[in-house]
Amino acid sequence: MNKTIVCFGDSNTHGYDNMTGGRFDTNTRWPRVLQKLLGEDYLVIEEGLSGRTTCFEDPLNEGLNSVPAIHPVLMTHEPVSLLIIMLGTNDTKERFGATAANIAKGMERLVKKAKASIDAWADGPKILIVAPPPILPEYAGTDIGDYMGKHCDEKSRELPPLLEQVAELFGCEYMNAADTEGVVMGGADFMHLTPAAHQALAQVLCEKIRGLFKTGG
Repeated sequence: MNKTIVCFGDSNTHGYDNMTGGRFDTNTRWPRVLQKLLGEDYLVIEEGLSGRTTCFEDPLNEGLNSVPAIHPVLMTHEPVSLLIIMLGTNDTKERFGATAANIAKGMERLVKKAKASIDAWADGPKILIVAPPPILPEYAGTDIGDYMGKHCDEKSRELPPLLEQVAELFGCEYMNAADTEGVVMGGADFMHLTPAAHQALAQVLCEKIRGLFKTGG
């Protein structure tokens, strides 16, 4: 039986193309590239939603809080061998009034909820927290600047070590996406992954996952 991997994230998991306002194709989006790299021993599920947060209700948009979503998502795809969570970018929005420490607490709450979905797991909870690369300061001068608000780039830069602490506290795997060369935000708004970044992220995740499950090929 193949191992089911659920990729749970925001627009950077969904594959938002900030140059066109559309969605990257299946040859570009990192979960689909990851599927090709891992091969038929794995089933990689895309669960990316633009605007998704760790735990915050967005007053402007519906259904973006991950906490009530994670249980039905996991149960939909059970038995789940690995849950990859890459979130935090949207939590930096000024309207949430959250510090980087608050965002990490949101991740903590989400991880607790995911681990508690006992019936969804193939062999017990296995979660990989991926810290997204930081928003670049240039975002403020783009069309998305006023929508996001101030200081989003600063909070996103502070987030990775805090997410690493959450991973350590709850026995999760951890990876900082920005540690991989080429995994950067870019394009028209400086807060979404470029096509090249999707490819690079898929490659490093493939290596990480094979190490977790000690499989080759």
